[in-house]
Amino acid sequence: MTVDIEAANRELAVARQAEKPCPPLRGRLLPEGDVEAAYQVQQVYTRQRLGKGHRRVGAKIGLTSRAVQENFGVFQPDFGVLFDDMAVGDGVEVPMSRLLQPRVEAEIAFVLGADLRDERVTTVDLIRAVDHVLPAIEIVDSRIAGWDISIVDTVADNASSGLFVLGTAPRRLSDVDLRLCGMVLEHAGEPVSVGAGAACLGNPLHALVWLAGTMARAGDPLRAGDVVLSGALGPMVPVTPGAAYEARISGLGSVRTCFSKEAS
Repeated sequence: MTVDIEAANRELAVARQAEKPCPPLRGRLLPEGDVEAAYQVQQVYTRQRLGKGHRRVGAKIGLTSRAVQENFGVFQPDFGVLFDDMAVGDGVEVPMSRLLQPRVEAEIAFVLGADLRDERVTTVDLIRAVDHVLPAIEIVDSRIAGWDISIVDTVADNASSGLFVLGTAPRRLSDVDLRLCGMVLEHAGEPVSVGAGAACLGNPLHALVWLAGTMARAGDPLRAGDVVLSGALGPMVPVTPGAAYEARISGLGSVRTCFSKEAS
């Protein structure tokens, strides 16, 4: 089949603007399993956003769960770009009109204090480069109807990025054991997702190693000040309009987000 990068980007753009998800891209505009073509779509979107004055503030890592990787038939994570207008304050209400099919998941966010330009970055390099870590909630979203996604669909759609919320009490890496950090995500006082740092490629630092090397090889390395969402610590949860969600991660504290009752 013919690869149509521009058409795939246009369909995703229309979905965002019209607030109506589009059909899956795989098998229509992008070949099944062609992750390279999917990243080309993502790069077009990134250039367009930067051209409109938005600022890249970091990156997010997806597909960090082994079970999810097996479901997609892939054996490495994927990534998307975080922009300035995707950041939401801790506890600030999110209008449902900003999103199409939102879900939430709890993660550990790294904030870098140094560039990571080496293609063969080590864990020691990362420990030196990370300034602090924070609890985070990623509000994932998909422009693909019914979340009927493959690895190709999600990569092209900027790794199903939506918004993100960071906690406000930074911790040093030396103060926490990321692998053993337990997580509970609550709604109305009841747990809706539980997990731990080990669910993220065995340790969130492993996910960061992969991302740093991948982005350096692509010629767009992680830089000082970047925020990196390292991947879900537990299952993602569909958002209920009007609901509030709080993530508590042992050793890191908590972070909260809430949603308007309806689109406005």
